[in-house]
Amino acid sequence: MDRIKTTIAPFAVAMALFCAVGSTPVLSQGLNSLMSNQAQSKTGEKDRLLVDAKEIVYNNDKNTISASGDVQLNYQGRSLQADKVIYDRNTGRVYAEGNAKLTDEKGAVMNAARFELTDDFKSGFIDSLRLVQTSVDNGVTVTTRFSSPRAERSEGETTTFERGTYTACEPCKDHPEKPPLWQVRAAKIIHNNSEQTIYYEDATLEILGLPVAYMPYFWTPDPTVKRKTGFLAPNYIVSNSLGYGGSVPFFWAIAPNYDLTLNPTFLSRQGLLAQAEWRHRLETGAYNIRAAGIFQRDGDAFLKSPYGAGDRDFRGSLESAGIFHINERWKWGWDVALLSDKWFLQNYGVKSESINSIYIKESISTLYLQGQGDRSFFDMRGYYFQGLSTTDWQKQQPVVLPVVDYNKRITPSTIGGELSIDVNVTSLSRQAAQYEQVPIPTAALFGLYETCSVFQAGKCLVRGISGTTSRASVNVSWRREFIDPAGQVWTPFAFFKGDAYKVSADFTGYQNAQLSNFFSGNDNVDFRGMPGVGLEYRFPFVGTIGTSGTQTLEPIAQIIARPNETLIGKVPNEDAQSLVFEDTSLFEWNKFTGYDRSEGGVRANVGLQYTVTGANDFYANVLFGQSYQVAGRNSFSKADFVNTGLDSGLDQTQSDYVGRFQISPNRNFSFVTRGRFDHEDFGLNRIETSAIMNFNPYLPISTSLTYARYAAQPEIGFARRREGVSASATWSITPNWSISGSVLLDLDRYLLARDTYAAAYAINPATAVYNRQDSAYITGMSVGLGYVDECTTFSVSYTVSPRDIAVTSGEKDKNQTVMFRLELRTLGEVAFNQNIGTAASNDGVAAQ
Repeated sequence: MDRIKTTIAPFAVAMALFCAVGSTPVLSQGLNSLMSNQAQSKTGEKDRLLVDAKEIVYNNDKNTISASGDVQLNYQGRSLQADKVIYDRNTGRVYAEGNAKLTDEKGAVMNAARFELTDDFKSGFIDSLRLVQTSVDNGVTVTTRFSSPRAERSEGETTTFERGTYTACEPCKDHPEKPPLWQVRAAKIIHNNSEQTIYYEDATLEILGLPVAYMPYFWTPDPTVKRKTGFLAPNYIVSNSLGYGGSVPFFWAIAPNYDLTLNPTFLSRQGLLAQAEWRHRLETGAYNIRAAGIFQRDGDAFLKSPYGAGDRDFRGSLESAGIFHINERWKWGWDVALLSDKWFLQNYGVKSESINSIYIKESISTLYLQGQGDRSFFDMRGYYFQGLSTTDWQKQQPVVLPVVDYNKRITPSTIGGELSIDVNVTSLSRQAAQYEQVPIPTAALFGLYETCSVFQAGKCLVRGISGTTSRASVNVSWRREFIDPAGQVWTPFAFFKGDAYKVSADFTGYQNAQLSNFFSGNDNVDFRGMPGVGLEYRFPFVGTIGTSGTQTLEPIAQIIARPNETLIGKVPNEDAQSLVFEDTSLFEWNKFTGYDRSEGGVRANVGLQYTVTGANDFYANVLFGQSYQVAGRNSFSKADFVNTGLDSGLDQTQSDYVGRFQISPNRNFSFVTRGRFDHEDFGLNRIETSAIMNFNPYLPISTSLTYARYAAQPEIGFARRREGVSASATWSITPNWSISGSVLLDLDRYLLARDTYAAAYAINPATAVYNRQDSAYITGMSVGLGYVDECTTFSVSYTVSPRDIAVTSGEKDKNQTVMFRLELRTLGEVAFNQNIGTAASNDGVAAQ
């Protein structure tokens, strides 16, 4: 036997250095280009095989070359590591064993007991394979793992795992022999890199090692895929009104920049609900179009008009949203929705981006143009509102077109300070006037839609006039701060607000003629100007507490002089109907919240503020103050169409007191309470209290608690006191498991007496009487259990929310919902939503 043995310290060298006796290089045929002469390399360094080993042995008799001792071979981005590597020139195969690891050009890592590969490492057989792949999904690193007692690799593109397993879960650190939280075990798993698809044959899903689901054949995109044509995770529905149903959405990646999702849902009681979404990304922006529709088979599942859509055959929605950038400062877009009826989205569980439920539940469509400068902002848009509750009458909903807002901030070089310019142009129209009786009558006289029994000022509010109202407003203001040698802060300011109105009222149609009792002008142009000057004074007294704390006592005084407000009750009030007087608005120049009202007269605002800051993020603040009408007419005592200002605490010469107390001992605890107290007897007219507590690191519990009580304000439509408590808490039992819950209690609830029903969904107007409930009522409640780790998200929750038994009565019952969601990362998601209960409600669902 002719044997050559070379012992070398670890180094990198080309395998072509080893040659057999004769003219043919040892590996020129066996390793193909991998072992080619470096002078013949066509792609440079990438095609060079680099070897790092402690010992390399050439066996001429067996025609093999072996390397041992921490062997590492690198070729074309692939790396093979093992305790020992043998190349058999006769078969052209490379054998690696002992802590063998193969890393491909995409970063996937394969660990195995033994590799049998072709000379370019692309094909071959692998024993006891463990493959680890890493990818990034929405900025989060995702690691997936395959294992198999025997696998075959073909051309570096396809890996077939015999009796393989797949999971995205990390093995247990303390007991790696335990099965992962979930895994797919299959007779054969085929991973095709070029298709970026994983195929499973004769597969079983295991949870904690226990089989829970069997699938003869299915496939999923591999974790590197962002979007790929195929079926998505199924959805399941169980509902009294819809029956049993399910869907398997299909995603069609037509091109890199546009796709289509089809989601037909088969419902046992209502038939086929068809849904589709088109998405298209262009060079300057993107848009989507969503459509849903059904020819419902059983209308008896829903209430009849006007309480529901049970008498409709076809129901559906069409929505679209888009945003496009004109340049780096300007963009335009839209978000529009067309609905067949106000109950469709809720009845059939169709998700919508247009729904807003901050104040009331409604669908808002808008088209806008927006620009942003260094110190300026421009926004122009139009709105279409569609109410989604039974008592909404669409003719009373305004169409707003356009709304233009412009803001500019300037620093004048001559007078200093800051000059601000605000411009607003608004035009809106509605078909029918909207009224509300005050105080609220004890008997419901008009059934479904609220209105007035007596149409006269003081007893009936006009929430919106019929016809068209257009207004243009400009507000120019200036302010500058001076600090004198004593530390006193003087801030003079001046402003001018001008408004121009054009009102074209419609006195024809249902109830519109009643507008003549409140508003006589029509097609008139009115102007209003409100100049003003003022001065704010602050004198902060600052002291130290210990070595790291400070305390500040700061008296604050403000005087504002301007003429009396004009046009009160002569032009509509559309955007200044809400007025809350509290600590945050005490020093506002204009305490009205919109452009349609402008505070007038001479007013003084005074207050005292005390603030403490300390170590470990300690913070405390107390503010107490009052406002005075010094001269001129008090705008808040003069009623407009909606009585804004009355019962506000500002409608007397001497206002109510307002105050705030806030304390945060550290960043984990915060408590704040604010209130409004009667100026005569210091009675509590308004209070809001909230506390946020995070007990970490002592206890893994975080909670929040809010209490509010508002006195009756009959002049503006709140005839009774409102009081309630909301609380929520989350307990992280372990780093992965958590329990959460919330509750909303109505502590001052009034219901119609049950004996006033005249029919299932109507009442006898002559005998309907409200009764106060003495016990707290659970307006809403939820409790949930959740689990989250690197591969699994699981949650189950139970929620309770109110539903109207009789649409016009206000009688309440509870709607109970159980929601279940399980997401196996990279594999799919299953969600289940079950409604529990049999009550009819104002969502248009009939009693069962």
